[in-house]
Amino acid sequence: MAYDLSGALLEVCTCNILCPCWVGEDPDNGTCQSIMAWHFESGTIDGVDVGGLTFAGVMDIPGNVLAGNWRAMVYIDDKSTPQQEEALLNLFTGKLGGPVADLVKLIGEVVGVERVPITFDLDGVAGSVKIGNAAEAEIVAYKGATGKESALYDTVFSTIPGSPAYVGKATTYRANVPALNINVSLTNHNAVSGPFRFVG
Repeated sequence: MAYDLSGALLEVCTCNILCPCWVGEDPDNGTCQSIMAWHFESGTIDGVDVGGLTFAGVMDIPGNVLAGNWRAMVYIDDKSTPQQEEALLNLFTGKLGGPVADLVKLIGEVVGVERVPITFDLDGVAGSVKIGNAAEAEIVAYKGATGKESALYDTVFSTIPGSPAYVGKATTYRANVPALNINVSLTNHNAVSGPFRFVG
């Protein structure tokens, strides 16, 4: 077993609420620009402990999410050691197989990798993420009639395969990534969060 990781995802994108990508439909605007951040509460990759670190990307998705050809700017938590950084990059380049490899095979081009301070705060399934000076978002969750947070299950696409994805909105979403030609500042757009366990 190359990795066993538990943590939480925060994700925002330029789609309206709810994002059609999760059910395999085309993005609302024809393309989708997204922040995806995975925080590892505990776990190891090839024996390297990565608990407490966050791995994030700003993605430019040119059409249907399942068609791939995503372009990504990758951000490594600057608290990581060289060994931890190598382990994270091995995981998120698909070298270690498993569910993470199935997800990242959708990325056609990585335009750059940067080490930056990453702040990841979670309160239940709401929270915030800040990725250096490149991107940040505040996320609140929707609740159903019973008061429980609304969730998606068994979707055709997921950034946390095997786990429920809680539906929310980004009260703020800002990203400025010239390498991807992304410069957005939005309010009240789609957001998703949720716990995960990746084993591969």
